[in-house]
Amino acid sequence: MTHSFLISAPTSGSGKTTVARGLMALLVKKGRVVQPFKCGPDYIDTKFHAAVCGRPSINLDTFMATKEHVRELFSRYGVDADVCIVEGMMGLFDGYDRDKGSSAEIASVLDMPVVLVVDAKSAAYSMAALLSGFLHFREDVRIVGVIFNKVASERHRQMLEEVCEDLQLECFGFLPKHTELEQGSRYLGLDFSEETKNETLIKLLEENVQWERLLQL
Repeated sequence: MTHSFLISAPTSGSGKTTVARGLMALLVKKGRVVQPFKCGPDYIDTKFHAAVCGRPSINLDTFMATKEHVRELFSRYGVDADVCIVEGMMGLFDGYDRDKGSSAEIASVLDMPVVLVVDAKSAAYSMAALLSGFLHFREDVRIVGVIFNKVASERHRQMLEEVCEDLQLECFGFLPKHTELEQGSRYLGLDFSEETKNETLIKLLEENVQWERLLQL
């Protein structure tokens, strides 16, 4: 059985690229066959996906292709994979015309669960209002959980857990602030040519994110 989910975020710069690539690397390390995809016509992220997964990363774009073609691409390239991970672009609902062509539209076309990566720096319970808006904005987009990025302390983590409890939203984990990873970032995300930082990210995700639970989506 092939499992699949889409990694997105409320805005660009939230950490979705780092989390998506890190999860791909972690799952490959665990012996899973991972098929990567990228929303939109991006050609940089797909190169990093391919380097991590050992398979070509496929663009899914409803601006330049029909919805039927997007479904066909996803089915064709994901047929022999254990898990398909789609990395979103920009914010979840950002498209070329309102939310047309957005990551949300891709998730709807593929009937795929969405995991939000949220930058929690300098915020706590205000996240409840933000996430509530995303959860109820479109009924055809299934946001199933969240991964909080840049969590500052144990108390901060507890406060974010309370947000998820009140919203009845699953929390898949927390990625703490880490200076080494921030210094190793480049345009559109982590530089995977730096092996030490790659391993650091994998270790952080393995310790702080329920990656096995993600495989049940």
